[in-house]
Amino acid sequence: MRHLRQLGNQFSIPIPPDEKGYIGRECPECERYFKITPGTGLTGENLPCHCPYCGHSASQDQFFTKAQIEYAKSVVINKVTGAVIKDLKSLEFNHRPKGPFGIGFSMKVEGRPRPIRHYSELELEEEVVCDHCTLRYTVYGTFAFCPDCGQHNSLQILEKNLAVAQKQLDLAASVDGDLSAQLVADALENCVSAFDGFGREACRVSSSKAVDPKKATTISFQNLAGAQKNVLALFGVDITAALSSTDWTFACRCFQKRHLLAHKMGIVDDAYIKAASDGHATVGRKISIRPEEVVALVTAIQTLGEFLMTELAKKP
Repeated sequence: MRHLRQLGNQFSIPIPPDEKGYIGRECPECERYFKITPGTGLTGENLPCHCPYCGHSASQDQFFTKAQIEYAKSVVINKVTGAVIKDLKSLEFNHRPKGPFGIGFSMKVEGRPRPIRHYSELELEEEVVCDHCTLRYTVYGTFAFCPDCGQHNSLQILEKNLAVAQKQLDLAASVDGDLSAQLVADALENCVSAFDGFGREACRVSSSKAVDPKKATTISFQNLAGAQKNVLALFGVDITAALSSTDWTFACRCFQKRHLLAHKMGIVDDAYIKAASDGHATVGRKISIRPEEVVALVTAIQTLGEFLMTELAKKP
C-alpha cells in the first residue's frame, strides 16, 4: 500500500479565496455567514475570531463554513480513494491459461477517485475596512463587530453616511432651483436617519449595561430630545453634555425639521413651532433649510456619536 502510506496521517487543505480575495466564515454560535480577507487585519499567532453579528469569540478553526468542511472532506476522500486505487492496480495480474484444458486467472481494478465537492463563496451586502485594525470584511446588513479586533463599526458607518450627506450638499451647490433645495433637504433627512440607525445599534450592542436591557434595544433617535431622556434613564448618559446649549437646541430643531419633511411634506405646523422654538418659521409655510445648517448638523451629529460611544464604553 505504498501510495496510501505516502499520504501520511494528516492533511493540510488550503481554502481558496473568492475572486475578490475574501474567504467565507460561519459563526459556530449563531451560524451566520460573513467573509474576511486574510492578511489585512491583525498579525500574530492564535488570534481569536469574532462573529460580526453576535460578537461570539472563538479560535479561528471554529469558524469554517459547512461548505468548506465538506470541501475539505471531499479532498481527503479523493486523495485516499485515489491512492487506494493506485495500490490495488499495482496488484493487477493476468495469468493466461496453458495447454488445451488450462484455466487462466486475472485481476483488474476499475474505479475512479471520489470527486471533489467544490463550492462558491456567497455575495454579501456591506464591504467594510475596519478603521481600527484595517481588516477588510463583508457582512449582511450594515453594522458589525470586526472579526479581527472585535471593535463595533457603528461609529464608522455613521461617519460614512455623514460623508454621503456632505456629497449631497456639494452636488446641491452645483445645480439650481428645486433640485438644489431637494438635495439639501435630502441631506438633512439622511443625517438624521444615519444618527437614528447609529444610536439604535450603539444602544443595542451595549444593552446589557442598561438598567432595562430589553427597553434599551428599542430606543429611537429620530426625536433627539426623546432619545436624550431614554439614554439618560437607561444608561445614565446625558448626551446633551456633548454640545453647548445653543448647539443642542439647534440640533433638536434640525431633527424636528426632518420630521416635517418626512411626515408633513415640509409644511410647518403648530407642533413644530412648539417643539423647535423656531422664531423664523410660520405655520402653513414650507420649512426653510439652508446648506450651512446641514453642514453644522453634520458636525453636531459627529460630536454626539463620538460622545455616546465613549460614554457607553465606560459603562461596566
